[in-house]
Amino acid sequence: MNEDKIIRCITSDGAVMAAAVDTSNLVYTASKVHLTSAVGSAALGRLLTAASIMGAQLKQDNASITLRINGNQSETGAIIAVSDSRGNVRGYLQNPDCPTEYYENGKINVAKAVGKTGVLNVMKDYGTGEPYIGMVELVSGEIAEDITNYYASSEQIPTVCALGVLLDKRNHEVLLAGGLLIQLLPGADETTIDKIEENVSKLEPMTTMLAKGMSIREICEKALDGFQVEVLDEMPIHYACTCSREKVINAFITLPEDEIRSMADEKGYAEALCHFCKKRYRFSKLQLEQIIKERKNNKTDTAQDKTNETAEV
Repeated sequence: MNEDKIIRCITSDGAVMAAAVDTSNLVYTASKVHLTSAVGSAALGRLLTAASIMGAQLKQDNASITLRINGNQSETGAIIAVSDSRGNVRGYLQNPDCPTEYYENGKINVAKAVGKTGVLNVMKDYGTGEPYIGMVELVSGEIAEDITNYYASSEQIPTVCALGVLLDKRNHEVLLAGGLLIQLLPGADETTIDKIEENVSKLEPMTTMLAKGMSIREICEKALDGFQVEVLDEMPIHYACTCSREKVINAFITLPEDEIRSMADEKGYAEALCHFCKKRYRFSKLQLEQIIKERKNNKTDTAQDKTNETAEV
């Protein structure tokens, strides 16, 4: 497989933005990390792809976006995808080995597994202040339509979203994955809208275009056929977890002392498992006591700071 990439383009008149992404490698990686069933790979892959495109639109370097789907009567359980502002993503689903059902045409019934009703939560964290949180009802459970509905309902941006994951029919391994997002900007007039609608009606499925060897730039140019296109940026993307031992310790420190001690099992160790990459962090009883000591020191420092602030007043 080629390196995964994302590209963002805009028409020279500033009326339409299009972003295309090839997520084949990162979706394959996610399927291996989480040991997903066929429908698990398709559902998680679609949401990871959507998160990558949406994350790359954030302007702040330390910003991130989290997408969470909670479908009613869902077989996948909750599906979570997180992206940074460069399109690097991580994610997981609660029931990775959920059963796979198919439509009569042989395609995977993603909507049934995800849940045709429920909610899509979108949280944008810009690294400063309170994050933006949006929530919309699911309209289909197919995910692409739900992303389109989110933009229309929460951000009032006319949007077309296409997401695809192609699996090997024999072993269900991920072969290709990608997505396309087209958005009308304030400068779009009726002529522009009509042309974009015409272009969209002629577009093949995302994985079909990738399978034909089309680059993500060619896919954007096809979506924006008839317009002069300028590339805003193009960059590589990866499945990238941000977990660390330090972050686990910082989470432990927030817990009561008794709860920290009770984490140790019969063998005298505590383990923390990262949901995103399945990495395990092990702590001995001695290390847990050191964390408790650090917790006490932090409390003392905080109390001293408050005392100093009072004295200064």
